[in-house]
Amino acid sequence: MEEYFMDLHLHIGRTNSGQGVKITASDKLIIENIISEGVNKKGIDILGIVDAASPEVIKDIKKLVDEGKLIALEDGGLSYQNRVTLILGSELEVKSETGRQAHLVGYFPYLEDIKAFSQKLAKYVTNINLSTQMTYLSAKELFKIVNSFGGILIPAHCFTPHRGLYGNYGDSLMDIFGEEIFRQIYAIELGLSADSQLADYLDELREKTFLSNSDAHSLAKIGREYNKVLLKQPTFKEVLLALKRKQGRRVIGNYGLEPRLGKYYRSYCLECERTLVDSYPALSCCRDKEHKVVKGVLDRVLELSNRKKPFSPDFRPEYYHQVPLVDIPGVGKKTLEKLLKAFGTEMDVLHKVDYKQLVEVVGQRVATNITRAREGKLSILPGGGGKYGKVIE
Repeated sequence: MEEYFMDLHLHIGRTNSGQGVKITASDKLIIENIISEGVNKKGIDILGIVDAASPEVIKDIKKLVDEGKLIALEDGGLSYQNRVTLILGSELEVKSETGRQAHLVGYFPYLEDIKAFSQKLAKYVTNINLSTQMTYLSAKELFKIVNSFGGILIPAHCFTPHRGLYGNYGDSLMDIFGEEIFRQIYAIELGLSADSQLADYLDELREKTFLSNSDAHSLAKIGREYNKVLLKQPTFKEVLLALKRKQGRRVIGNYGLEPRLGKYYRSYCLECERTLVDSYPALSCCRDKEHKVVKGVLDRVLELSNRKKPFSPDFRPEYYHQVPLVDIPGVGKKTLEKLLKAFGTEMDVLHKVDYKQLVEVVGQRVATNITRAREGKLSILPGGGGKYGKVIE
């Protein structure tokens, strides 16, 4: 068994033909650049492409397969030079009977599977070439379609008020999916404003595997959240075993953004234009209860929970809070280039390089900040209402 780093939520900005896919994502997010970034800078071993149902993206991937640059693995996934595995997925929007919306991601083992899924999906969306399309399907209906093509379905950024199942769609996954399908939802994606401790306030998630993924809209954001998994090989089949915690495969570590840095950690009053940090949970504005409030992830979880403190099952791995290098005070573009040139990848800098080595390359101030980030000792102003939190020295 080997340990691998895995980030299963990466968007495509444009295809090689110039077709826009994720309109809010960087144009530099094309398949080749994602692979290069993952291999050469980030050190991520398994990358999940969540816009792979776009026919134009499928063309780009097939071209790399035909050229021999990507090799289809027998147990699912596409391998690049035995250095990184691509897992193909599709993030989509579903709608409840009451008009509430949420994002879910279907992942598929083979290119042929997601191509067939794409052809079926075209009947339910306005533009099959674009990312995260509204399907007008319920969560349960989307599960059945994904499952029929050999895929698995994972709720994306579960707790965010912007299209999270708990944040915007309903109060319970069991109620949303029904008992039979609920048992086949093997994992949930926590999202940037949540961590395992927060999710473990909800009893119905006790048996679910938690994933921390980047939801990257630019190359720089790849790996801002990721997972360490124990697998025999980096394939779709092995990843699925890890999500099910079968045959010794499992997630052995979650590495995520310090939740306070997330855009939706605390509730936010849209009229006062301020983050509500005076109460737990903050479900309304203390100045005027009629003001419109965007519920924060922390506040929403506490609203749903009947627990005074979280309960983590024995299998739950450690959640390592981290601050991406680009968000650490003193780490600008030139400093980041120095670090990568000296030490290899961001994973190496964040996890392996000792303090003395850092001082030699970037000086005492930046080395101290990187070390404090590792130890969770940086001061942070919490985010809310779509505004990221900030690290302060």
